[in-house]
Amino acid sequence: MEVSIVLVLLFAGIAFLLIELFLIPGLSLAGIASLLLTGSSVYYAYAKIGSTAGHLTLLGGLILSGVAVWIFLKSKTLEKMSLKAEIVGKNDPLAGVKINIGDTGKAVSRLAPMGKVKVNGFVMEAKTNDDFVDEGCSIRIVEILNTNVLVERI
Repeated sequence: MEVSIVLVLLFAGIAFLLIELFLIPGLSLAGIASLLLTGSSVYYAYAKIGSTAGHLTLLGGLILSGVAVWIFLKSKTLEKMSLKAEIVGKNDPLAGVKINIGDTGKAVSRLAPMGKVKVNGFVMEAKTNDDFVDEGCSIRIVEILNTNVLVERI
């Protein structure tokens, strides 16, 4: 009867170890339960059966834990649970906008130092290098960046 109690505690501890390692990462109740159950099985084997059984339980628990983790990793279970989608989208706010360096337009909002401008009928995000530009002021494009344009007051 004592051997079956030790085995049940040991296997329950290993099950909680797998849950802790692969399903609930971090220190959680599963990790604490794994530690308590495995430790209880070793203690019970030492206390009720004897030191030889305790040594065997300790060694067997370490070996079984390693084998269980290895089998779990080899079974590709984590690959079945993992997300495999690729993100192929790209945010390109200037897509389809036909502007060139030197084009002029008006500030739609105050540029302090960033805001909106309208150039060639397109409204886009813009920024200035040195000063603030009030709404309605004329601007000129100095540089076209990836997501916005660099402008100066005319």
